[in-house]
Amino acid sequence: MTARLTPFRRNLLFALALSAGILNLVDRQIIAVLKPTIAAELHWSDDDYGTLAAWFQTGAAFGFLAAGWIVDRLGVKWANPLGVAAWSVAAMAHGWVRSMVGFTAARIALGATEAMGTPSGVKTIATIFPTHLRSAGFGLSNAMNSMGAVLAPLAIPFVAAEYGWRAAFELAGAAGLVWAALWLVATRGVDLRGDAARTVGGRLFFFERRTWVIAVAKVLSDATWWLLLFWMPDYFHRQFGLSGTGLAVPLAFAYGGAAVGSLSSGFVSARLLGRGVSVNALRKGVMLASALCVVPVPLALGSHAVWQAVAIMALALAGHQGFSTSLFGLIADIVPREKVGRVTGFGSFCGNLGGTAISKISGLVLAAGLGYAPLFGFAAVSYLLALGWIHLLLGRIEGLENHGNVAPAIGH
Repeated sequence: MTARLTPFRRNLLFALALSAGILNLVDRQIIAVLKPTIAAELHWSDDDYGTLAAWFQTGAAFGFLAAGWIVDRLGVKWANPLGVAAWSVAAMAHGWVRSMVGFTAARIALGATEAMGTPSGVKTIATIFPTHLRSAGFGLSNAMNSMGAVLAPLAIPFVAAEYGWRAAFELAGAAGLVWAALWLVATRGVDLRGDAARTVGGRLFFFERRTWVIAVAKVLSDATWWLLLFWMPDYFHRQFGLSGTGLAVPLAFAYGGAAVGSLSSGFVSARLLGRGVSVNALRKGVMLASALCVVPVPLALGSHAVWQAVAIMALALAGHQGFSTSLFGLIADIVPREKVGRVTGFGSFCGNLGGTAISKISGLVLAAGLGYAPLFGFAAVSYLLALGWIHLLLGRIEGLENHGNVAPAIGH
C-alpha cells in the first residue's frame, strides 16, 4: 500500500537529498584537498594529476548519458539509493589501490557513478515540490552541495593526518552506504515514481532546441566550476605556499561563497516569481548578475594577500552557483517533467566534457610553465558566453506552465 507524500515526509526526503549532495561533493573533493600529500607519496606530476582529473570527468560525462535515462525509468525512490551506494563503493576503492592504473580506474568509477547525483537531485525537487517552491529548492540544494566543498577542506586534512589519506576515502564511502539505507527506510510505503513510466515514445529529446540550450550552457559554465574545484587548492599552494591543514580555512571560506550564491539566487528567484516577475526577466537577470561575479577571477593572480584571493574566489564561486541554480530552474521551466532526468543528464554529460577538457588542458598549461593566467582568463568570460547562447536560442523564456504542460507536483 502506498501513502500520500505528506509535508513532513517531503521535508524529510528533501533533507536527505541535500545530504546526498554533500556526500557527492566530499567524495570527489578528497583527492583535490589531499593532492600535495598523495602526489608526494605516489610521485605524481602536475600532468599526472591533470590526467586523473580528466579521467574522472570522462567517467562522469559518459555516466550522465545513462544516469538521466536510469533516473527517469526508476524514479527518484530507487535511483537515489542506487546512485549513492554505487559512488560510495567507488570512493572507498581509492583507499585500496596502490598504482596510477588503480587510481585511474577508481576515478573513472567514481565519476561514472556520481553522475547519478545531478539528475536524481533535479528530478527529486521537481517531483516533491510545487512550481513556485522549486527555485528555492534548487538554491538550497546547490548551497548544501557547496557545503560539501566547505566541509571537505575542514575535515579531510585532519582525518588524513590522524588515520592516513586512505582512511579519508574509506570513511566517506561508508557514510554513503549508511545514507542509502536511511533513504530506503524514509521512502517506505511512498510512491515517488511520478512520471517514471512515461519515458518512451514521442520526439527524441536530443533533437529539441531546449536540450541544446542547456547542453552548451553547461559546457561553458561547468568548465570553470571544474577548473576551480580541482585546481584551486593547487593555486593556493603555488601562490601562497599553503598545503595540508593550512589550506583548510581559506578553502572553506572560498567554497562558502558558493553556498551564499546558491541560497541568494534561489530565494531571490522564488520571491520575485511570487511577486509576478516574468520567468524571462528573472532567469536572465540572475544569470547576468551571476556571470559578472566571475569576471574578476584573473585579479587573483596579482594578489599578494591570501584573503584577498579568497574573497575573489568566493565571489566567483557564488557567481557559478547563482548561475547554476538558475540553469536548473530553467530546466524545470522549459522541460516536461517526464524528460527532466534525461535532459539534465545529457546537459551534465556535455558539462563534464567541458570539465574533462579543462582538466587536461590545465595540467598541460601548468606543466608548460604558463601559469593560471590563460585558465582564469577563460573563466572570466565563460558565463557571459553561456548567457549569450541561452538568449540566442531561446529568445524570450516562457515557462511550460504557461502552455499547460506541467504536471502537478505530488501532494498538490
